[in-house]
Amino acid sequence: MTERRLKLGAMLHGVGTGWDNWKHPDAVADAGTNLEFYLEQAKQAEEAKLDFAFVADSVYITPDSTPHYLSRFEPLTILSALAMATKHLGLVATITVSYTQPYTVARQLASLDHISKGRAGWNVVTSFLEGTAANYSQEEHYPHDLRYQIADEFLEVTKGLWDSWEDDAFLRDKKAGTFYERDKLHALNHKGDFFSVKGPLNISRSKQGQPVIFQAGMSEAGRDYAARHAEGIFCGVGSIENAKAYFKDIKQRTAAYGRDPNHISVMPGINPIIAPTEEEAEEKYQQRLSLITLESALTSLGRPFNYYDFSKHDLDAPFPDLGDIGKESIQSTTEKVVEMAKKRQMTLREVALESAIPRTPFIGTPKKVADLVQQWFEEEAADGFIIGPEASPSSLQDFTAHVVPILQERGVFRSEYDPAATLRENMGLPIPQNRYTEKRAAKVEVGR
Repeated sequence: MTERRLKLGAMLHGVGTGWDNWKHPDAVADAGTNLEFYLEQAKQAEEAKLDFAFVADSVYITPDSTPHYLSRFEPLTILSALAMATKHLGLVATITVSYTQPYTVARQLASLDHISKGRAGWNVVTSFLEGTAANYSQEEHYPHDLRYQIADEFLEVTKGLWDSWEDDAFLRDKKAGTFYERDKLHALNHKGDFFSVKGPLNISRSKQGQPVIFQAGMSEAGRDYAARHAEGIFCGVGSIENAKAYFKDIKQRTAAYGRDPNHISVMPGINPIIAPTEEEAEEKYQQRLSLITLESALTSLGRPFNYYDFSKHDLDAPFPDLGDIGKESIQSTTEKVVEMAKKRQMTLREVALESAIPRTPFIGTPKKVADLVQQWFEEEAADGFIIGPEASPSSLQDFTAHVVPILQERGVFRSEYDPAATLRENMGLPIPQNRYTEKRAAKVEVGR
């Protein structure tokens, strides 16, 4: 067993998912399409030796969507630009499996992996908003559990395509006139329940073999999918007690599928608020709260419930019984909201305001936040964290400038990159064996 390593990622998310974030005095209001903003964020992350930058995505908006989602870069495009401005930082793109094709995704991610010399990652999502179907010539959105069945086969096909070429297939021998060895190129010839893909892929394997697979599911189906396939999990777990339970569950499921639990990193998303004193950190939190309107809080609350209109309910009555609304959307989030409201007997107003900007445990001085990061890591509540901008526009800058150095001094986090390392190597992950090379080696062994 190799020694556990703390992993840290940065969420590059413009002005964030909040409806009022852009009004903050320190916010870059057009951050969603501001290349200089992304370059600066990536520079901060790389200077702090973070493992990766993570770009979320959505392919459906309404006039009530959060400002960042209304106008934003497509992940693969912006990450390709960042690949040219960084040398070590991993580049993780969110791409839906519900509204694209395996061949296209395999080709795009393999290209990013080559451009970045082995630093690409893929956050596999299934798209939860029902309206997305209308943007892709479909009349109905896939049900929750069916989306994960599609995701299973989608990933199987994509990985198969990434193995189209054996690692030493390209000779490029000008003298002999041999560009590649034909017997080291393989068509996939996949025919399944959802996809029929012949292959082969028209790009070679990358330096790290395959991009690192991330996943963000918290539902039962999402957890099971992560345990089978993911190498990094972006999750939201609240308290350290909940985090430990989630961590243990994922590791046990992973082992049950015959995988090494050390090859899957549980990484909660956190939105730290950091200041020289506790009082100043609290002032930052209160400043953020002061920007929230009740209208935007209700809109924010409605999004995981498939943009349900909560404004038609009595704000000071108990949280309404919504039946199955939200079941086919972000199931884990909607269940958590309903459970919180019921357990604490909260009104709709209370639920909306608390859900808009939850009070994070990671608020306080750099030492306090570093202590919490170390505690969660050492007590197996997390393998690492993804730092988000929701609570403060300066969260990443404050974390990298003031918290990371403390973790480095304690030996908890790296002080330097391995100059030649891929994203896989930085995260302590093995390079996947090409399935055809593996078969070839097995044949040779049998023939001896």
